[in-house]
Amino acid sequence: MKSSHTIVNILISAAAAIAVMLLSWQVYQRYQPVSLDGVEIREYQGEMLSSVANDFRENSIKGPQFIERESYRLEVSGLVNNRLNLSYSQLTEGFQDYQKVVTLYCVEGWDAKILWQGLKVEDLFIQAGLNPKANTVIFHATDGYTTSFPIEYLIENEILLAYKMNGVTIPPERGFPLILVAESKWGYKWIKWITKIELSDDVNYQGYWESRGYSDSGDLDEDFFK
Repeated sequence: MKSSHTIVNILISAAAAIAVMLLSWQVYQRYQPVSLDGVEIREYQGEMLSSVANDFRENSIKGPQFIERESYRLEVSGLVNNRLNLSYSQLTEGFQDYQKVVTLYCVEGWDAKILWQGLKVEDLFIQAGLNPKANTVIFHATDGYTTSFPIEYLIENEILLAYKMNGVTIPPERGFPLILVAESKWGYKWIKWITKIELSDDVNYQGYWESRGYSDSGDLDEDFFK
């Protein structure tokens, strides 16, 4: 009987030790310095820009995702005429690129003004060809995160899928290979590590945070929580 208690205590201690190790690793990862592939721009057309490395907080559902550039593919599917499966080089070299300064506002109270560079979401729609029934765009990330927007918002606001920020390639901690520059929206709508764009007719679709009580629109001029 005594030996069984000993075994139970050993198992409990081992489980506790593993939990502490996992938590320590997560904390270690969260506070590791962000490595950039060049010297970032800190001023653009008279505007001071935030630091890619220092002015963000790690904020995700499963921690930073590390995606291999060579094997990465972006799928554009659903209610489209031509399903797309694009490599990183096709995205960065095969489309017109655009730049704009947009500030990301997080619901936690911090913000970051960044010069974003990438392609228009609309240009993917043009290449894929939209089914007339499509009215909603659902974005999927490699960690399972999702969020959605009306098609009109993405087209009328010339929303970018960014692959550079402040002149450097977006690091994994900030969303490599692609982050959606969802201007005029709260930060939870700025989906990172995008792997799939799905055209849908489901106007009631709710993403990860939206299904947990956050505003579906994510508009900055409204409360983010319903």
